[in-house]
Amino acid sequence: MEQCWRWFGPNDPVTLDHVKQAGATGIVTALHHIYDGRAWTSEDVAERKGIIEKAGLRWSVCESIPVPSEIKLRSGAYREKIDNWKKSLESLGKAGIPVVCYNFMPVVDWTRTDLMFRRPTGGYALRFDMPDFVAYDVHVLKRPNASASYSDALNVEAEKRAKAMDAEAVRRLETNIIAGLPGGEDSYTREGIARQIARFDGLGDAEMREHLIEFVREVAPLAEDLGVRLGIHADDPPFSLFGLPRVVSTAEDTRTLLSAVDITANGLTLCAGSYGARPDNDLPAMAEAFGPRVHFVHLRNVTREADGSFFEDDHLAGGTDMVKLIAALIREERRRAAEGRGDTAIPMRPDHGHLLVDDIDKVEAGLKVNAGYSCIGRLKGLAELRGVMAAVDQLMPA
Repeated sequence: MEQCWRWFGPNDPVTLDHVKQAGATGIVTALHHIYDGRAWTSEDVAERKGIIEKAGLRWSVCESIPVPSEIKLRSGAYREKIDNWKKSLESLGKAGIPVVCYNFMPVVDWTRTDLMFRRPTGGYALRFDMPDFVAYDVHVLKRPNASASYSDALNVEAEKRAKAMDAEAVRRLETNIIAGLPGGEDSYTREGIARQIARFDGLGDAEMREHLIEFVREVAPLAEDLGVRLGIHADDPPFSLFGLPRVVSTAEDTRTLLSAVDITANGLTLCAGSYGARPDNDLPAMAEAFGPRVHFVHLRNVTREADGSFFEDDHLAGGTDMVKLIAALIREERRRAAEGRGDTAIPMRPDHGHLLVDDIDKVEAGLKVNAGYSCIGRLKGLAELRGVMAAVDQLMPA
């Protein structure tokens, strides 16, 4: 697999020189400052590519071209937004960027309630705590009829949590949930997120899935013509948040989308952590089943809890057998090589490392460290994954 690293652009405290020291060769990035549905120009893309190549690295994956709400709703200026998305795709394709990751999550992207969950080692992980999330949805945001989305047991526990929170705890929880991604992508105020959620009132899973398929029917053939492979990222977490439809959460969701637009360019970003937050997703089996359409891989691990909560565990711990998953991916690479495909090396990145060692000191000193994307935790994860990949490749029969 091609060892890659997510980089949030020139303002990322983890520099391209750091990436080279980590031993990665591919960069996963995007034009994070252009996230509002405007088209990325060829000049914008060329400038970013030039910075990466000057550092002796390769722009291997674009993650991501944002998909605006108008496209997900197929309302308002959605035709203009799709045209702009295609223009961005064309700019990337003409620049030779081979893989584009994207997602179809409504309103909120990856969501966690705790960005500093202390582990027994002394490091810090990302955590999604279901009762805390319900407490925010029902008692802080006060989404209409929100309690109907949750079980009686969760509602009881959430009420206890809400009553125990002081103003600072509420502020911190709200910031964690709706602050957006590092690098400049959109974030919300409480009033703003309530308005955005309300836009999706009445839209169910079936309509949302059809809107996704209609979008892919438009963009995947263009990607195929450009020599670009699209990889849709799973919902993170892979279940409904704020009562919103999420339709890329299970193996069956993925199978439906890949079958609906059955061309190579319509593929998958296999995120082990996102899919792995559901007990019914078998990641090694998914890698085997969807292997030819896996265009990008996020290797991370989560430990699930009975109430739907989870935390980001060490890369080789958690609920996914990472050795079996990597073995399945290496088998797919060998199959591609035998078939003569040009995309033999599947790009991967170590996702969401723990906050460790002097990165903790930086946070305590008020310096910028992107949650989940600190240097040392990902360096540790990449080293562990690299060791597994080398061992599997050497020991697994040809």
